[in-house]
Amino acid sequence: MMKYRNLFRYLQKQITRHHIDKMKKYFSAFFFLLFFCVSIGAQKKFHAYAVGFYNLENLFDTCHDAGKNDYQFLPSGSYRWNGMKYSHKLHNMARALGDMGTTMLPGVGCSAIGVSEVENDRCLTDLCAQPELSKRGYKFCHVEGPDHRGIDCALIYNPSLFAVKAFRLYPYVPTEKQDSLFRTRGFFAVSGEMAGEHVVIIVNHLPSRFNGSYYREVGAAQIKSLKDRILNLDPKAKVIVMGDMNDDPTNKSMHEALSAKEDVAMVGKDDMYNPWYNVLAKQGAGTLQYQGSWNLFDQIILSPSLINKNGDKDYATLKFFKNEIQRMPYLFQTEGKYKGGTKRTTAGGVWLDGFSDHLPTVVYLVKEQREKKDKALKESVFALPDYTEAELKNIASCEAEQKARMEKTTKNND
Repeated sequence: MMKYRNLFRYLQKQITRHHIDKMKKYFSAFFFLLFFCVSIGAQKKFHAYAVGFYNLENLFDTCHDAGKNDYQFLPSGSYRWNGMKYSHKLHNMARALGDMGTTMLPGVGCSAIGVSEVENDRCLTDLCAQPELSKRGYKFCHVEGPDHRGIDCALIYNPSLFAVKAFRLYPYVPTEKQDSLFRTRGFFAVSGEMAGEHVVIIVNHLPSRFNGSYYREVGAAQIKSLKDRILNLDPKAKVIVMGDMNDDPTNKSMHEALSAKEDVAMVGKDDMYNPWYNVLAKQGAGTLQYQGSWNLFDQIILSPSLINKNGDKDYATLKFFKNEIQRMPYLFQTEGKYKGGTKRTTAGGVWLDGFSDHLPTVVYLVKEQREKKDKALKESVFALPDYTEAELKNIASCEAEQKARMEKTTKNND
């Protein structure tokens, strides 16, 4: 290991300060590989997988979707959302998505990326057609949700690294009678195979902070229930909960309702591990700013089967290795009133040709490479839980409302 450290120091001396930042991600990747090839044992090899999340902040096309309140994002709307702005937004989002995970896996990037605030299949088709994503063969899965604005969650994935087998949108079910008409994004569950193992990713976008904490606590409790139902079907499944939680890891919705713990030693069989808790609490780092302070809403949270406990370094099965906020320089404002903040698409009514008000997040998972291949999984393993009676009633109610809105729109246009 010492000779590699000496090589690294030598290379550092040969590079001017002007180039060090540019080369930083390559040295990070260099040491990432050394960790597995040298420090654990020269005879062992490992596969690494990056899994990410990104809030795309209003990825709308320029056409009206019947029954949805997307009027701001039309050419005649308040954002004057035209073809040029839409094409720039697609390019910017694809650039960021394509760079996610490349600090450790250059040229490979993420196996799967959950996204929020995307309008429809058309946007996702156009997004995956961008060169930064199409060159890696990214696909997507998506189900239209009940959000009145029309913004949904989806999963973008590289089928050579994550094979999707099933997906389903589980609704957010209000628990109080007075909230029976409350509609928001549901919980998008995708079941698939990664590294020869059953992995389920649940992509979420919990209710806004304009609503009270109670609504996010209800949502987080329902995510936990869904996670438990998945593990009841397959106790060996690796479950990843991700999304824009509209709460920090320290808030009640995450720490108590979802039972996402900050330390692996605290994680029981019914809990989850939240590697972002101490990123915010101890480092003060976050994924979006509000009034000059950082919040960390964009989290990727792991079931117990994905973590090593008691200082173990057992990577015989897929395990968590590290997490990082993606801080590509182009994602930030470099001048003006908002210098140092995230570079948004628009701010104060002005089009900035930016990215998002959120920063992306990534976790890296690792598995030891073995000569003997894993036993093939049965297709039945990938089945997702059936809807509960309450979920079925909510789905029927949402569909009836959507139908009524579409009929009203048709009458108004006649």
